[in-house]
Amino acid sequence: MTTELHIDRVFDAPRELVWKAFTDPEQLAAWFGPVGYHVPRDSVDVDIRPGGHQRMTMVPDDPSMPPGGPVDASIDEVVELELIVGHEDFEGEMAELFGAQRMTMWIELHEEDGKTRLVLRQGPYSEDFAGIAREGWMSSFTKLDSLLAR
Repeated sequence: MTTELHIDRVFDAPRELVWKAFTDPEQLAAWFGPVGYHVPRDSVDVDIRPGGHQRMTMVPDDPSMPPGGPVDASIDEVVELELIVGHEDFEGEMAELFGAQRMTMWIELHEEDGKTRLVLRQGPYSEDFAGIAREGWMSSFTKLDSLLAR
């Protein structure tokens, strides 16, 4: 059984800043990954356009923690400041872990009184892994909150 992850969250920052956090390599490296993990800046390669990509490697801060791993997403659709749609393909163990060979991610940004509502849909996930993914995103968003506050 598979499920789609859905997160609706408001950031106390203008949409332009949240957009930049998802599309600028420096900023992605500063916040992406749950607390306890980081993304080395030299692993980030971003080309946000249809046919482009978003690549990076998540690394645990402590080598005794579970391994991170690569993100290698293809970009399918972009509406500047509003929408990024992409997908990531998996094989073998990774496909079993996620519960699918292709995972799609949909990120919408909506302006709300000087703040930004993010609507994230991602999946499919195995039901077991969906909860882990939600926790990972929410932890990452605490790091993003700090970045946006600067």
